[in-house]
Amino acid sequence: MANLADFVDFSQKSLQVSALSIAFNPIFWNIVARAEYRKHYLTRIFGSPYNGCYFLAFTIFTLGIARDHVYQLALTDQPYYAPVHQPLLGGALFGFGSILVLSSMWALGVTGTYLGDYFGILMDAPVTGFPFNVTGSPMYWGSTLNFLGVALYQGKVAGILLTAQVFVLYWFALRWEDPFTAEIYAKRDRERSKMQ
Repeated sequence: MANLADFVDFSQKSLQVSALSIAFNPIFWNIVARAEYRKHYLTRIFGSPYNGCYFLAFTIFTLGIARDHVYQLALTDQPYYAPVHQPLLGGALFGFGSILVLSSMWALGVTGTYLGDYFGILMDAPVTGFPFNVTGSPMYWGSTLNFLGVALYQGKVAGILLTAQVFVLYWFALRWEDPFTAEIYAKRDRERSKMQ
């Protein structure tokens, strides 16, 4: 009887590094963004909220590229499993995930994408058009689809496991971020109503 260890080489260091990288990124940006909201460290260091947000955007983007590279290296070290090799489905998922991510970034801009609201850079109104009319968190779910698409394209069970980790971490991140962000905007609305 087959078990998971027949399809995933858990001894590979690259798999462990990939799992750590996947976990690190959302933890990092949530800690840094909350610290910025409370103490304005990056705003003070870089002289303005926008400069601080651009620095954080560059950092998060770079960490994301590194995470994706490490993921690719991890899959290279993993055994191939033919039933999981679904290149057409994998390509379609990757394509749709990329559309969600890129269109989300386009709709939100740099500061909307990279936690500008924690710097006090607030949007006038919620974005409700595509891709936000498909899902409330297109960047997270699009990124998750990208991970899954690559795993299926390459036929790697380890990629499916790492995708599950991405899904769980993003699910928790949303439970952590959404109420906090909603309160930032609610506070702004309360302050505006006092001034009227």
